[in-house]
Amino acid sequence: MNLFLKFKETAASVLPIVAIVTVLSLTFAPLGTGLTVRFILSGIMVVVGLTLLLAGVDLGITPIGERSGAALTAKRSLPLLLSVSFVIGLLVTIAEPDVQVLADQIRGVSPAVNKWALVILIAVGVGLFMLLGLLRTILSLRLNYLLIVCYVLLFILAFCSPTAFQGVAFDAGGATTGPMTVPFIMALGIGVASVRTKGHTEQGGGSGGSQGDESFGLTGMASIGPVAAVCIYGILLSRSQSYSAGTAESLSGTVEAVGNSLNLHVFLEELPSVTKEVCLALIPLIVLCAAFQVLLLKMPPAQVRRMLKGLAYSFIGLVIFLVGTKGGFMPAGEKLGLTLGGYASSGGGAYVLLLVAVGMVFGAVVVCAEPAVWVLTEQVEQVSGGMIKRRLMLAALSCGVALSIGLSMLRIIYSFSLWWILLPGYGLSLLLSLFCPPLFVGIAFDSGGVASGPMTSTFILSFAIGAAAASGGHGGAEMAFGIIALVAMTPLVAIQILGIVFKIKSGMKAKGKKEGVR
Repeated sequence: MNLFLKFKETAASVLPIVAIVTVLSLTFAPLGTGLTVRFILSGIMVVVGLTLLLAGVDLGITPIGERSGAALTAKRSLPLLLSVSFVIGLLVTIAEPDVQVLADQIRGVSPAVNKWALVILIAVGVGLFMLLGLLRTILSLRLNYLLIVCYVLLFILAFCSPTAFQGVAFDAGGATTGPMTVPFIMALGIGVASVRTKGHTEQGGGSGGSQGDESFGLTGMASIGPVAAVCIYGILLSRSQSYSAGTAESLSGTVEAVGNSLNLHVFLEELPSVTKEVCLALIPLIVLCAAFQVLLLKMPPAQVRRMLKGLAYSFIGLVIFLVGTKGGFMPAGEKLGLTLGGYASSGGGAYVLLLVAVGMVFGAVVVCAEPAVWVLTEQVEQVSGGMIKRRLMLAALSCGVALSIGLSMLRIIYSFSLWWILLPGYGLSLLLSLFCPPLFVGIAFDSGGVASGPMTSTFILSFAIGAAAASGGHGGAEMAFGIIALVAMTPLVAIQILGIVFKIKSGMKAKGKKEGVR
């Protein structure tokens, strides 16, 4: 593990965001000296926290997930594998800090929402679809066919749910696959796929599809569960009692009156609650790791110490990361959105283009700072044997997320339905899955979940809430929500297009070699 290399990678991703916001603060959208300084300090905290978090994931979380998946599969007990996988999905999702934040935000749509009932329902959804995803791997089912069936049923369910819950439901699919859940889920899937492929080959069944084809897609499957859960919760709530949709103003809270005061005490005020959230996130993982060590893995003391060190890095890094995002990134994003949204709503087309352009730049840069994106791209490069380079993956994700944020800004200003984007987008992504190589299908749907992580849920969502509060559109809170859903959708199209291009180039290369031999 090279901490300095991790630091260089994260600094190259986060510092451009800091630079862009600082330039905007000094030109078009003044944030005030106090908030600007806080934002810069929070950027430094995000870099340090992200460095430690990613190092901890490499040391502790990913190895546990891979070995646990391999050990459970080696037991050759399907009920054991599926039941334990369901428990893993349930516990890790309940502990995911992003889920707690999302539940609080949904309460802004309807005060009648019970936070913990919703959290548990979302966790059950993740557990059930993790189970379904692993069953798909074991039975070697085609991922694209399974996704088509699941999404058709999901859209029918979403149409039956209240309008106020539709945007937040699809947001839930991205927000619940955070920096703690994604490494464990992906590593578990890779471990199961490796053992299943090895066993199939040893039995003389041929390859049965490469391990790479089946190593990805589990995160994409798990992302469907929360969407269905929130839709079901909305339907039940609408039948049991009346509710009213919130407004963007109520969700955004009181906009901070920014002056020259630094208010650095905000970071200290956030520390206790963030530490509690991170403890809740890690305790289930520690319990699971201990249980796997005693019952399944029985690793030597040196490896146990290595993984404990990784969990300690993850704890410290996640605390620093979240304190930085809440102490500076979220207030700055909301204030910036409020300012630019106000310009766009009153200043005409030029300011609308400015809002869209700024949003697209943020989308392209922020996705590269997501912790889970770095985990995904590294694992993709390893499993693909270097065929799919990390830089190429990041470029495709940046383009897709930039487009989604731009569309979200237009939706906030002009108040059109989320379905105008979701239906064509998911329809195209499912259609592409029929022509795309299976490996890229799994990677694409995993990318949708990981692209919408804590950076998107904090800075980008705050930026959208501020813009919605200033625009004065008719949609209110519904215009602010849905942005995470679009961030999760566009990588599905971008990565699969990349896969089709690879397929065409590989075919042309093979054809050229064949003609050369002749």
